Amino acid sequence: MTNMLGIKTRMNSVSEIMKITNAMYLISSSKLKKARKQLEATEPYFIGLQDTMHEILRRTPEIEHRYFDKRSAIAEEDRKISYIVFTSDKGLAGSFNHTMVRMAEEEMKKHKNTSLFIVGQYGRSYFTSKHIMIDGEFLYTAQDPNFYRARSMAESVTELFIHGYTDEVRVIYTCMVSPIKSEPRMLKLLPLERENFSSSSNGAAYSSADFRPSPEKVMDFLVPSYLRGLLYGIMVESFSSEQNARMTAMDAATASAKDMIKELSLLYNRARQAAITQEITEVVSGSNGMKGDGI
Repeated sequence: MTNMLGIKTRMNSVSEIMKITNAMYLISSSKLKKARKQLEATEPYFIGLQDTMHEILRRTPEIEHRYFDKRSAIAEEDRKISYIVFTSDKGLAGSFNHTMVRMAEEEMKKHKNTSLFIVGQYGRSYFTSKHIMIDGEFLYTAQDPNFYRARSMAESVTELFIHGYTDEVRVIYTCMVSPIKSEPRMLKLLPLERENFSSSSNGAAYSSADFRPSPEKVMDFLVPSYLRGLLYGIMVESFSSEQNARMTAMDAATASAKDMIKELSLLYNRARQAAITQEITEVVSGSNGMKGDGI
């Protein structure tokens, strides 16, 4: 009887856990759909920016601009590399965070002059525990990506690049390749690469164009907006990948809970059957004993 009670208690506990994992799956699914919808709503604007930048570079190949400055005079071993690493604020997302921090550590080992900017509480806690210095003012949450946060991030790293505090800015994040697959990626944010604007996305080429007051001034206006859009897209990709990883983890946990309940149900039924059999045996034994005593 005690064994049956213990099994029943475990079954109830697993059932409660299964309710939680199922609820977390549904919440992550809702957040994922919302984030992707917001990104799709802003994509046309940023594609238009990229098309305009392509036109400027195509029509003025001689243009020299600070956002495209590769600083070739600086030796590779002396270059200052900044990394923006996107992690999550919460756990229960499978290997999502582990993959990001491991990739960041491997990349930072390749250079001696590095600086680290972390998005998400998990990454800040991890690198702090490893006594790796991170930027203390770059405090951004990974939850609910929005354009305001992307603008603030872009302004911070752009100022560092323009004033020479860093020679290169790279972003490490997770991209959702398909609904069932995500993969880690590293993107060079600054300096911009002309090759990335070598072909227009969807926009048709203009037959003629006049950039006023000058192509350089127009680029001064466009590039910050382009960087904000790029970071916003990365934020959404990372957030979507986190939710997707959490959905996968919670789905696996729910499946495991169902299997455990099934196994516990079998154990419970066996224990119950054994208890019934024992009761019948005791009744029969008692009856036979009474007959033997002539009662």
